[in-house]
Amino acid sequence: MLWPVYDRATVARSQTGHSPQIIEKIPTLPIYQLTNLPTYQLTNSPTYQLTNLPTYQLTKLPTYQLTKLPAYQLTNPGGPTVRLSILQENLSKGLSIVGRAVSSRSTLPVLGNILLSTDENRLKLAATNLEIGVSCWLGAQVEDDGAITLPARLLTDWINSVPSERIDLEMVVRTMSMNLKCARFESNIKGIDASEFPLIPTADGEEAMGLPAATLRKIIDQVVFAAADAKDTSRPSLTGVLTRFEGERLTLAATDGYRLSVRRTLLTTSAPEDLSIIVPARSLAEVSRISGETDPDKPVELSVAVARNQILFRLTGKGEDERGAFHQVDLVSQLIDAKFPDFTAIIPKGFTTRTVLDTAAFQRALKVASLFARDASDRVMLQITPGSDTAPGQLTLKATSAEAGDNVSEIDALVEGDALEIAFNARYLIDVLSVIDTPQVVLETSRSDRPGVFRPVGTGPEEFTHVIMPMQLNR
Repeated sequence: MLWPVYDRATVARSQTGHSPQIIEKIPTLPIYQLTNLPTYQLTNSPTYQLTNLPTYQLTKLPTYQLTKLPAYQLTNPGGPTVRLSILQENLSKGLSIVGRAVSSRSTLPVLGNILLSTDENRLKLAATNLEIGVSCWLGAQVEDDGAITLPARLLTDWINSVPSERIDLEMVVRTMSMNLKCARFESNIKGIDASEFPLIPTADGEEAMGLPAATLRKIIDQVVFAAADAKDTSRPSLTGVLTRFEGERLTLAATDGYRLSVRRTLLTTSAPEDLSIIVPARSLAEVSRISGETDPDKPVELSVAVARNQILFRLTGKGEDERGAFHQVDLVSQLIDAKFPDFTAIIPKGFTTRTVLDTAAFQRALKVASLFARDASDRVMLQITPGSDTAPGQLTLKATSAEAGDNVSEIDALVEGDALEIAFNARYLIDVLSVIDTPQVVLETSRSDRPGVFRPVGTGPEEFTHVIMPMQLNR
């Protein structure tokens, strides 16, 4: 029996149980059938068979076994790995010491950061620009060891802005940041992984030479200002200071082509061998700056690397218990690979006029003269007049400016030899007088076109010598 086909039918059953009613009936649709379909058959198909296959066999394989491997375990993963406390004054001092070595124009972001790491229950700060590296150890209460690098400027500004109280530092590896708390201030500073910070070389194991910190600072200050500007790449040797070790004697010499400073002193510990190196003037200036904060009873240690390409200065602090103090500072500097000129040939062998002056009076007269000389290439003329039976010798300083006016200053002098007029750069004269600490200074001259030699009175002739080339006289 064929069932009728309905479409779009609505079947309803009433609540009384009546039979469904057909609302709409669609005629029966035709039935289609596929007949006489073609049959496809694969005949005469080729048969493929793999025969004579090579047989591979693994024989006598080596056996590898891991034995006595160390076990590494991550403790508190993602949690703090550095936790310490330190006085604000001490951390501020340490940042001021290493901050000068931070690179400001490097393509490596990590060189703009300062490395903070724990070392033997102390906080170690380190910075480098790949030419000079400075490390400073500070007293601290260390609870957990670790390391991180933080932006130098932001960290320094934050430390210098908070009160002089205890600072708590805590690092979280998960966010690579440092949490800092001081009084009612709390900040989080994002950093860079310490593994990206360059390794600062050390000279441990090298035989060190010794020199009192006060002496080292003095001889550096008397020489370093005469070096050429570090930006002068055409004369790399003149941007450094010749440092010569000869037994117990240390000689420093620097020149920019217009003036020369030479300083000699004795070492407390003799050099293991004679050698001459060129240390960048900037590096020695940093050593001088830091040495003012050191223990006066502890000598500064100097070590030169075997390869003769680096020098290390190790300075000892005044004490960890004092506020604003550090334990130790290591400064490592690259050396300049160049030939320093023969400075002995620049120093005149004799003179015809010797003038002894009061250092303070000479400085005062130069400062006044420089006010007018700065508009005339800093030229100041020195007129040397020998004394007589009735009058002392005299030095007259003259400076003239076409726009500002002119100046004449006179000071008493002890003059031996002939009268002479000679011109010098006023700024050069002020520079050399600022590093002479004796009451009197001597000026040795021969002619107006020959260099003048300045020496402190009361010291040996080889201790400090400063040579300045003269300028052309304006008649």
